[in-house]
Amino acid sequence: MTGPEGASRPGRHQLTALRAGLLAVAVLAGGVALVDHPADAVRSTAVASPPAPALLGPAAAVPAEPAVAPPVGLRIAAIGVDTDLVPIGVDGAGALVPPADVQQAGWFAAGPVPGEVGPAVLAGHVDDHTGPGVFSRLEELTAGDQVVVTGSDGRPVTFTVTRVSAHPKGDFPTEEVYGPTTGAELRLITCGGTFDRSRRSYTDNVVVHASAG
Repeated sequence: MTGPEGASRPGRHQLTALRAGLLAVAVLAGGVALVDHPADAVRSTAVASPPAPALLGPAAAVPAEPAVAPPVGLRIAAIGVDTDLVPIGVDGAGALVPPADVQQAGWFAAGPVPGEVGPAVLAGHVDDHTGPGVFSRLEELTAGDQVVVTGSDGRPVTFTVTRVSAHPKGDFPTEEVYGPTTGAELRLITCGGTFDRSRRSYTDNVVVHASAG
């Protein structure tokens, strides 16, 4: 996996094609899932990020959007999170794969960049056999708490938590998490509920919704 230091952000046409391709993979595979542990994939019914908006009129008449630097850092003071962010993607079955390091959070690089219009998605482990993970206290967040994402250009983007919810993995709120938005939003996802030892998986997903500003 390439870290943020060596990664360059795809061009607009490349990113649009990547998102479209990923969406097709997600549909064929039944949706994007969140992996509990590096060796154990348990799929929800979530799909990939929404397609890029259509241009209304000649391309020359549409002003270019300001570039937003890819994220490299995450800070959530309310729950003691201060970590690097690395790009993450999906496996061959369409499962969203958090970083191998349970103390590190990942950004779904085929979706919006935090600070762009749309739902940027961050994911991390709640724990593993060694102990608590980076998002072990994610469900403790409440409306009004702040989440700060720092770009590779050093600029922070501050998001305010609007709500926190938990959902059974077989009933994931696809549209609420990945649907189009009118502004820059953030989704933070981890595992929750109880641990099913027979399946080696948690029963739920915890989802934090936050808006820029």
